[in-house]
Amino acid sequence: MALYEHVFLARQDLSQQQVDALVEHYKGIITAAGGSVGRVENWGLKSLTYRINKNRKAYYTLMDITAPSAAVKEVERQQGLSEDILRFMTIKVEAHEEGVSAMMQKREERSERGDRGFGDRPRSFGDRDRGDRGPRSFGDREGGDRGPRRPREGVEGGAE
Repeated sequence: MALYEHVFLARQDLSQQQVDALVEHYKGIITAAGGSVGRVENWGLKSLTYRINKNRKAYYTLMDITAPSAAVKEVERQQGLSEDILRFMTIKVEAHEEGVSAMMQKREERSERGDRGFGDRPRSFGDRDRGDRGPRSFGDREGGDRGPRRPREGVEGGAE
């Protein structure tokens, strides 16, 4: 049997008990078709990036599924018909992740995954490595930063 990760978004005006009832309903469909549901994570009520059917928030839920493709298609069909489900996505995976997902980890744990190349201080807009070059100076030489202008040869108005 294939392994899947299935995430769905339920309407914001549902209660947590109603979302749990939806999860149990979809678990029943999968087990009836010969599959099984492993980890179920309720990520809670989160803000949406853009409104979906006049909803600004949604309950996010992740399900790890081991089932034949027909069972997953039936769950997706029923979620497409349900007015309580705003969006859903199923991804076929090679193996289920161990432990909690990235969404459930605390921020401190996520930041320990490694340095992003910025050293020990946060970089701001405009920071860049200038190497051995000192700060730029403007107006300290005649003609600006590049020195005085010399006329070009062979160009109209230039030296002949």
